[in-house]
Amino acid sequence: MNLTQLAIEKRAVTYFVAALLAVGGVASFFQLGQLEDPDFTVKTAVVVTQYPGASPREVELEVTDLIERAIQELPALDDLYSESRAGLSIITVNIKSEYWSDRLPQVWDELRNKIRDAEPNLPPGAGTPDVMDDFSFVYGFVLAVTGDGYSESELDDYVDSLKKDLSLVPGVARAELWGTPAKVVYVETSQAQLAGLGLAPASVADTLRQQNMVVDGGSFDIGARRLRVEPSGAFQSVDEIGNLVVRGTTLEGLASASLAPGSANTSTASQSEAGRAVAETASLIRIRDIATIRSGTYEPPPWEMRFNGERAIAISLANLPGGNIVDTGRALDARLRELMRNLPIGIEVHKIAWQSDLVTQAINGFMVNLGEAILIVLVVLAVPMGLRMGLVIGSSLLFTILGTFIAMSIMGVDLERMSLGALVIALGMMVDNAIVVSDGIYSRLKKGMDPTQAAIESTSGTAGPLLGATIVAVMAFYPIFASQADAGEYCRTLFSVVAISLLLSWLLAMTLTPVQCIDMLKVESKGEDDPYSSGFYLRFRSWLIAAIRFRVGFLGVMVGLLIAAVFGFRYVDQQFFPDAARAQLMIDYWAPAGTRIQQVSQNVRSLEERFRQSEYVTDVSAFIGQGPPRFYLPVDPEANNPAFAELIVNTHRWQDVDLLIAEMEPWLRDNVPEAMVRVRKYGVGPSDTWKFEARFHGPAEADFGELRRLGGEGMAILRDSPLAKHVRTDMRQRTLKLVPEYNQERGRWASITRGDIADASKRTFDGLPVGLYRERDDLYPILLRSVEEERESAAAHLGSLQVSGMLSVESVPLSQVASRVRVDWEDPAIIRFNRRRAISVQATPSNATFPTLYASVIDRFNAIELPPGFELFWGGELESSADSQAALTPGLIPTGVIILFIIVYLFNAFRPPAIILLTIPFVFIGITAGLLVAGVPFGFVALLGAMSLAGMM
Repeated sequence: MNLTQLAIEKRAVTYFVAALLAVGGVASFFQLGQLEDPDFTVKTAVVVTQYPGASPREVELEVTDLIERAIQELPALDDLYSESRAGLSIITVNIKSEYWSDRLPQVWDELRNKIRDAEPNLPPGAGTPDVMDDFSFVYGFVLAVTGDGYSESELDDYVDSLKKDLSLVPGVARAELWGTPAKVVYVETSQAQLAGLGLAPASVADTLRQQNMVVDGGSFDIGARRLRVEPSGAFQSVDEIGNLVVRGTTLEGLASASLAPGSANTSTASQSEAGRAVAETASLIRIRDIATIRSGTYEPPPWEMRFNGERAIAISLANLPGGNIVDTGRALDARLRELMRNLPIGIEVHKIAWQSDLVTQAINGFMVNLGEAILIVLVVLAVPMGLRMGLVIGSSLLFTILGTFIAMSIMGVDLERMSLGALVIALGMMVDNAIVVSDGIYSRLKKGMDPTQAAIESTSGTAGPLLGATIVAVMAFYPIFASQADAGEYCRTLFSVVAISLLLSWLLAMTLTPVQCIDMLKVESKGEDDPYSSGFYLRFRSWLIAAIRFRVGFLGVMVGLLIAAVFGFRYVDQQFFPDAARAQLMIDYWAPAGTRIQQVSQNVRSLEERFRQSEYVTDVSAFIGQGPPRFYLPVDPEANNPAFAELIVNTHRWQDVDLLIAEMEPWLRDNVPEAMVRVRKYGVGPSDTWKFEARFHGPAEADFGELRRLGGEGMAILRDSPLAKHVRTDMRQRTLKLVPEYNQERGRWASITRGDIADASKRTFDGLPVGLYRERDDLYPILLRSVEEERESAAAHLGSLQVSGMLSVESVPLSQVASRVRVDWEDPAIIRFNRRRAISVQATPSNATFPTLYASVIDRFNAIELPPGFELFWGGELESSADSQAALTPGLIPTGVIILFIIVYLFNAFRPPAIILLTIPFVFIGITAGLLVAGVPFGFVALLGAMSLAGMM
């Protein structure tokens, strides 16, 4: 007994199952997780190591190279990219694509073990390497909190309270702050005053450092009790720092100490007398009498944030993995409304990114597409076959979608960009099975056949071929499912959802559709032998007969069109992944390397004001000093860099983004000459920060001049091309540094070391860390630095900078221990790729896609003369696209075998499958024509459409 006969005989059961599908499908739809993008693993970790005071070359050779050697032992390692800056090593570790979320934690543990083993070999002064591996965490909700009329500290307190409340909202996994003021306590002194009072700066620093340390006084047993000893004296307020007492020595005491212990030709008695003289003239001085103590923030600040021109702090919130982000968004909205009622006037909360709104729009768009698809089915089938036939097939489509929701819920597949896209792609194929079955029943009913017999006969002859065709259509997507690349992981749910929906459509076509046809179709029997003997069918028959009669000419025309389509395909733009339909864009601001963050902040204000004047813009957020929180998975935030800023601009509609870019890019070129400003749209799927990237590799210690020469030649090629813009290298511009030439002989006579010079220069301007100030659960550094007048004149009179030795009250000008102070150029960053020094030439395509730009410059890049040991490699979109396409290959072999086997099995012959396969290339005629007319590029998503088309054929 076949499925159709069973479904007809158990008609009540069939309708009951259909009702279960309807109810369960609706319930499952509201239970499914809802996300903007499918979860895919960012197989990247960053290892950051501090090495204060070291030059980029010292960082490279003493820290970066050592850690890279340890990481290189990882079997899962794909490649290494490192950046060695002054005092900082940043190593980016990329893991092979086959390591997904289930295996990555073990890889990260192994990475930490390798680095931990290498730590003892790090040079003195280097910090502990910090491994950051949670880049897959997406902060889908980002708020900006502004406080008109409030101090930085007051705003920080309100934001911290808001963060704590919002972190308790159900569905929130993590809450972080961005742009909080970096608080410090400054102790500002005058070098001349310290010297006059006989105070050594090192002594002041050491006293401050020791006073506020946590000390362990042990315990005492007193009778039956044991009491802990806790010496008092820790700072309870900033003002108490001023009460700290330091010990100084008067000038008379210094004179009497000329016969200090250890001096030549002095007796023991005279040494003792000198010591008593110093002691008698020593004095106790409070810090407030020689210094100004104030709490504040780091100068210069490590970062700044503004929202619509106002100082702001961001709260970024991440959703629980696999959770329903729409529900989390609703809960956050409700909690925000409650909290904002209690906020004082002037504290305002603004949304920068709110992922739940985007997901809601996407799902609403799918529901509109679903409704349109059902309506189209009804209309298209109702015209030639009647309204009842349209209702039968339309209901089959609806039940298939609802059943798919149930299967997705069971399998843990969320509603996101790819699963929704799969449903849209499958909509056209879902109705095929129902149409074939319904049409067969309809034709037999018109011939006067019994309805039950018509239903059984229609399905018995088509069940096998339809199942084979359905599996073939599903297998067309299998290479994506089998791909190990990021694009494959991103699109993985495409295969699952298409397979579920199409197989379910076949099952319903064999069961529910025949029952509905029996109950709903009312066909007047005409007893005709051929139902296709009138109307449109006769005209189509005449066209078909003509094509067969003149088949040589007809095939010649089709082959000619195919050749033209293949030739014309070169004029179709190529694109890896398309741009996202977000009402938002990014503006990267790159000032020359070495630019002060205060200058960058000032310059960016003009950009903010100009964007806010545009009619397309709703708000502008500025992140200065580093990139914003990762609120969109495919975008990598920029690491901390004082010469960098990024604007996040929200528009009214996503269609306004292109209009805004067209309006702003000419203005940016004409009005911002001091920096490279790059306007970026958000992309769909795994994307590259720089689409064009040509990387020149040299030996392990390649000459920097040679690397910069190669980078310069590459930039010259791109600047000559009208298809490229935002041209730069990742080594950036060279920067200036001050180099006091330490004279060892003079330094030894004056008891001054290189470290003393470094401490003096750091203490003079930036401030020397001398302790910690505790305020509740926060620790703020205490910095000792010179007063403002001395700081302002320090650079101009560096030679007169007073330098003192360890605990010495006597100081000498820097010029006495340094031969001269010169200004040198240096490379601010040393870039390495796979432990080889490298330089990458980066650019953005201008009014073109990457393949078009690449094709226009590849010959000139290949013509660049490379010194021995140097090579040219391509990164960016070329590398990502090649990796993704290569990753499809393992799945193509089983796909081809299964598809060919099914087709041959269905026909038990070779000629019909060959005919079917020979028709597939002719889809290029429609693909090329359609893309050229629509002006749409052919990329990874378009490839999915072509694969589905081939599966349908």
